[in-house]
Amino acid sequence: MSELGKTQRQPGNPELERLFELASILSQQQDFQEILRVVAEKTASWLESDAVIIMMINPATRDTLKTFFKEGPDSDRSQYHDVQMQVSGWMIKHQQPFKSADVGADTRFARKMFKGLSFPSVLGVPLRTAGTVIGTLLLIKRATAGKVLERELSFLEQIATISAPYLRNVHNIQQYFEAPVPIANLRARYEAMGLKGKSKQFLDLLHAIDAAARCDVRVLLEGASGTGKELVARAIHQFSARASKPLVTVDCGAIAVSLIESELFGHVKGAFTGAATDRKGLFEEASGGTLFMDEIAAIPLDVQSKLMRVLQEGEVRPLGSNKTRNVDVRVISAASISLRKLVDQQQFREDLFFRLHVYPIHVPSLSERQDDIPLLASHFLIKFASEQHKKVEAFDGEILDFMKVRAWSGNIRELENFVERLVTLAPLKSTVLSRNILPKDLRSELRKLSVSLQDLHVSKSLNETLADYEEQLIRQTMAENSWNQSRTARILKISEQTLRYKMGKLGIVRP
Repeated sequence: MSELGKTQRQPGNPELERLFELASILSQQQDFQEILRVVAEKTASWLESDAVIIMMINPATRDTLKTFFKEGPDSDRSQYHDVQMQVSGWMIKHQQPFKSADVGADTRFARKMFKGLSFPSVLGVPLRTAGTVIGTLLLIKRATAGKVLERELSFLEQIATISAPYLRNVHNIQQYFEAPVPIANLRARYEAMGLKGKSKQFLDLLHAIDAAARCDVRVLLEGASGTGKELVARAIHQFSARASKPLVTVDCGAIAVSLIESELFGHVKGAFTGAATDRKGLFEEASGGTLFMDEIAAIPLDVQSKLMRVLQEGEVRPLGSNKTRNVDVRVISAASISLRKLVDQQQFREDLFFRLHVYPIHVPSLSERQDDIPLLASHFLIKFASEQHKKVEAFDGEILDFMKVRAWSGNIRELENFVERLVTLAPLKSTVLSRNILPKDLRSELRKLSVSLQDLHVSKSLNETLADYEEQLIRQTMAENSWNQSRTARILKISEQTLRYKMGKLGIVRP
């Protein structure tokens, strides 16, 4: 909920009514540039300005800007450049609002820098989320009395407060600066790290990972256990500017409560019984790189306050020491339960939540990406067949359907264990996994799911059903013929060229 959402309407207060109007419009917008346009146009109209300028900071570099203008009919954009750059630079540096009734005579800037301006009055406020400046909102107008400017600056700050949360999405800001990466390139980039899929939910995840990798911001991964949050964190680090530096991972839920402070921040000799030497904490070990903190909700409240200080000040104090040490660490945290709910239950600090929640990424469960199950299962099949020196290369259609409708409470981790078990049970010379190798408990489960399997086929369109059948048939025939394309094409009664086309279209590759 926005700050405005916590405020009751006050009839007769025009400024508050306008803020409610702005929040209502922005809450229905998804397009980033449309949000910029709405904010600029409403601001220009309400404050009767010559121009409104929104400058966004590129999250990938933190040193390049992109400007959105809303000008009046008599405006001259050429006059604005120096003012917008100098005033925005001042606000970003000092992280303060700006007000000047006569910017040409303002002593904060070099003399005669803004000589001959037709719009002496300038107001500006930083656009800020979670303590980070993501841009600036600038208002340029004719000469205005100081008291009027003071009142207008206050209203401009309120507009910025309402608008910033709708502009905070790092992925959207990144797209504003850069052309989107083609989906094929995106999939190829991350497949080598084990991130495989083709569903919309998975592609949305890849776009989010790619944006996060190019920005040095804190990331919070939210998703159920077993969805691959650590793999996502590794991908973000691997393609970030910190890739050559350490990636340190820690499962906060696996550390004894009495030891977690020492593990994170280190300790000095004699800090507690058994502390025979000084020891660096994980923050120092990760300095220059990335610290992945899994199950961060397990950190006790007293340690959360110290973690908050590290994120805020960039320094740690080892247990038993009265001296601090500077650290430069990007934190990627993960939670399998809702931190928002824990905040509401007063089990997690709200200020720490907002520090961690700069760029949240939802990691979908397997039930949200059923279309990816065949790809993931094939990936695990190839992996375990190689490790166990088995010849198995494909699943038959019944096993694939079974995997699609089965409830995977353990998500990808459970699917991986399932495939490993099947490969282990497969005879040495088998090339296709079928129901014959299923153990008793799984055969019983397959029988119970037979109705769901029928529903799966009924609910699919004809094209989807044909595509699934075609993929299974080609995979199985290729596996039975040692991936010989000529022989497979003859058996299927199609040309080799058609076979290669279908394999490319369906994403079929030899293990």
